[in-house]
Amino acid sequence: MTLRLTVVGCSGSFAGPDSPASCYLLETEHKDRTWRLLLDLGSGALGPLQRHTDPLALDAVVLSHLHPDHCLDLTGLHVMRSHSPTGRSRRRLRVYGPDGTAERIARAHGVEQATDVTDVFTFVTVRDRREFIVGPFRLVPIEVTHPVEAYGYRVEAGGVTIAYTGDTDSGPGLSPLMADAELVLADSAFVEGRDRARGIHLTGRRAAEAALAAGGVQRLMLTHLPSWNDPEVCRAQAAEVWPGEVELAEPGRTYEL
Repeated sequence: MTLRLTVVGCSGSFAGPDSPASCYLLETEHKDRTWRLLLDLGSGALGPLQRHTDPLALDAVVLSHLHPDHCLDLTGLHVMRSHSPTGRSRRRLRVYGPDGTAERIARAHGVEQATDVTDVFTFVTVRDRREFIVGPFRLVPIEVTHPVEAYGYRVEAGGVTIAYTGDTDSGPGLSPLMADAELVLADSAFVEGRDRARGIHLTGRRAAEAALAAGGVQRLMLTHLPSWNDPEVCRAQAAEVWPGEVELAEPGRTYEL
């Protein structure tokens, strides 16, 4: 079984000139069909997602937290599922996320008042360390350090584990999140020496330190890079700590794991 990861968008905080905000497509074969799972669906991501898959064929969307750059394009997906000329989907799409996700998307979708979106979505609240299953995917949400309720996810399929940090700074959740993962997708929105606020984002260096401390991580890939960052600076800061290659997430690229 091959697990495919497509970086639909990896720009931090807002869509950049070369990448939408956070969105990662996971695909694998199971029971004679392809299963498709999204980690986040941030601002600007729904458009390029259509280059890689039919959004109406998704099996689930999993949200790390409720900042717009991680969830806002659910409003566009609601329009697709409601008004496609091929007809409304017979099943509601499961959307996993923090407490209050349904209300958050309803507020974003409405204009004069919140507009209910549960006609096409079924919302499932995630809890720290409470595992859930989507077809061949086993997911464990782990609460991380961010100004709002936020989760990283361990995603396992076919014996391969990806650790996705979402938005986080250093904290106790990172070691159980990252330990023994084949690939860690790590927030690296901050730059050492420039960004001094804590409790919001990792730097490349802090991401590398967390991966080393977790143990057993095979690949480190930096992501959530805002357009005002020089990615090579973030990579270099991580490389001061990480003993192997420091990879940068590339929008539009598919990785086979």
